[in-house]
Amino acid sequence: MTIKVGKLAPDFELPASNGDKVKLSDFQGKHVLLYFYPKDMTPTCTTQACDFRDRSELFAAADTVIIGISVDPVKRHTKFIEKYGLPFLLLSDEDHRVAELYDVWQLKTLYGRQYMGVERSTFLIDKDGTLLREWRKVKIKGHVEETLKAVQDHLAQRV
Repeated sequence: MTIKVGKLAPDFELPASNGDKVKLSDFQGKHVLLYFYPKDMTPTCTTQACDFRDRSELFAAADTVIIGISVDPVKRHTKFIEKYGLPFLLLSDEDHRVAELYDVWQLKTLYGRQYMGVERSTFLIDKDGTLLREWRKVKIKGHVEETLKAVQDHLAQRV
């Protein structure tokens, strides 16, 4: 299955930081901002999570749920949430099955060493489960503002 803007976003079920198993389809009726990130507690991933945290009320006002996904185990997600006061769910994709489904499990290079890992990416999914927009190879600066504007613009078009 290939993920494509304008098509239904692939549904999945993963363990969540709140101890539940969570499906994307559980959020039907709300917009979902689904973001994939490489690793809890790293500087860039922490900045991104805190940027989403700091604007979470604006996303909530736009009827949008924020969900983060990485390959870290739930226990590490729980520590990350507690340390930074994150008000949204983090899902654990330890076997990177969902990352592969969303085509974000990519060959990466760091200091000349190649390895497989999560390419920082964000997906905006509408109330019916349709993929509205995707951001790949995300750079942190200005990203959260850009995603919030996309949500707000989409809502303005529906009025």
